[in-house]
Amino acid sequence: MSDIWTVFAIIAAVVGLFMWDRLPVIVVCIGCALALWATGILTLNQSLAGFGDPATIFIASLFVIGGGLEAAGVTAWAGQMLSAGAGDSRTRLIVLMMALVGVLSALITVNGAVAALLPVVVVLAVRLGRPPSQLLMPLVFAGHAGSMMFLTGSPVNVLVADSLQEASGRSFSYFEFVLVGAPLLVGVVAIAVVFGERLLPTRVSANLPPDLSRHARTLVKQYRLSSEVYALRVLEGSPLAGTPRREIDFSDRAGIELVTIKGPDAATAVYRDAIEAGDLVFVRGDAEAIGLLAGELELGVVDEIPSIERIKRTLVNRTSGLAEVLIPPRSPLIGRRFYPGMVTDSGDMVVLAIQRRGEDLPPQATLSAGDTLLLQGSWDTLDRRLDPARVLVVDQPDVVRRQAVPLGEGARQMAVLMAAFVLVLATGLAPPAVAGLLVACTILILGILSVEGAYRAINWTTVILVGAMMPLSTAISETGAAQLLAEGLVATLGDAGPRAVLAGLFVLTAIMGQVISNTATAFIIIPIAVVAALEMQVSPAPMLMGVCVAAAGAFLTPVATPTNLMVQEPAAYRFGDYWKFGLPMMGWFFVIAVFLVPLIWRF
Repeated sequence: MSDIWTVFAIIAAVVGLFMWDRLPVIVVCIGCALALWATGILTLNQSLAGFGDPATIFIASLFVIGGGLEAAGVTAWAGQMLSAGAGDSRTRLIVLMMALVGVLSALITVNGAVAALLPVVVVLAVRLGRPPSQLLMPLVFAGHAGSMMFLTGSPVNVLVADSLQEASGRSFSYFEFVLVGAPLLVGVVAIAVVFGERLLPTRVSANLPPDLSRHARTLVKQYRLSSEVYALRVLEGSPLAGTPRREIDFSDRAGIELVTIKGPDAATAVYRDAIEAGDLVFVRGDAEAIGLLAGELELGVVDEIPSIERIKRTLVNRTSGLAEVLIPPRSPLIGRRFYPGMVTDSGDMVVLAIQRRGEDLPPQATLSAGDTLLLQGSWDTLDRRLDPARVLVVDQPDVVRRQAVPLGEGARQMAVLMAAFVLVLATGLAPPAVAGLLVACTILILGILSVEGAYRAINWTTVILVGAMMPLSTAISETGAAQLLAEGLVATLGDAGPRAVLAGLFVLTAIMGQVISNTATAFIIIPIAVVAALEMQVSPAPMLMGVCVAAAGAFLTPVATPTNLMVQEPAAYRFGDYWKFGLPMMGWFFVIAVFLVPLIWRF
């Protein structure tokens, strides 16, 4: 068997395994790379070269940058702006929602943008009395269109830019994609506004993602932290000044319960060794007993019975948050005495409340399996310290923070970093991989993301897919398979001109992109597009941009992209719902790819 037919056999096997969907995607991709080596098509270095390719590194860095934006509360802020601006108008909500997800997708990839806005859109749909199925598919499809706005929007954008650089010596610039991305997004929004109600189903799923934007308020109510709570300031000369934090215990005082201790600004939790003058002590209990306590310990009453909103802002802010945990069976904490106001053994979390079956535990009680505790600490501490062997976390702190804390700690730094990142990419001051790595490392240095958080932010399936499938493009080019396919395409459509060949490439990419990953499809089609352009002696730029648009148009099946699958359950979509709404979108993408692209990038 010639090398060309060996490559075709490997491609057929990869496509078949993707469609079969019984093996993990990364297994199929790595198997493809190894098969190219085992059959002698590529050397070992060639078959594994994709994992060290600058495009792969750049794509991985984009996930870290997107994670930094989420961790800093930028996406939470964007979601709140959407909620405030949409009001109760369906049209306004669709336009603002799709525009917002389009811009976010251009900056942090479609996966990150849809994941960040999905819970917000579900809540807004419920408030408007509309089924989420009317909004979630427009959300995803706008993300696909928005991913065409900037170089950073999609791995496919990076791949076609690199391929154009190799084929012609010049690359697509950072903002060059917006010439097609903006019309794509405008058209998708128009189709959703005009035809959405008729083409989309009206179903409600029983498994909607949780809305955690008001999570803090819910916990304050659940644990009655706003009931008879007083803020007392430690005055100069108070016996509490200089007292070790761990020794503060009001459990022996009838009618008084320590809630927490904060710094003078009420936004900073106190974990230092000793209490200082000016600190705020939040206590709950009988007004008369608290008055006696204040007189005895020289504490000034700052505010009687603060509102729920003030308590919420005091407990959940940029620096600190809450975590509700459950004591599981066989936890080492069973039998130990915990009480509100105490500091945990690690010294960086405070116990705010303890309940058993919804009722507060008395201070002398010991923990049992099934008890719930409300803990306060810095977001980083809550993320690191909650050991699953000791406690079960009800809602993960990092998920709560991303929805509940807009423009949190590090938001300004992230804004500056993103501006610098875009500037470097737009001006070409440094290669994209270098710019991405520098920004990702700076995010870690500034503490916006921890190393563990960076690992979690990276979609490793996508990174491994890109690294493992990249050698397939090399094999298609080096063996002459791309030449053979391109010659067949040109022989069939070439007489009708390069626009007809571009249309053929679009159709081929679009069909394959509905059944396998659009990124994997791009690896197969890109070398064919380059060779076809060379065969016809035209510029590869319009061919590659047309393939990029076609790859973004993965609308017709739920398995075409991870985001299509992401909304299937919350919206109760069925397989056929995608093509009904996706066909008009695909038609618009075809018009842009075949008729607008050649006007911008001439053949």
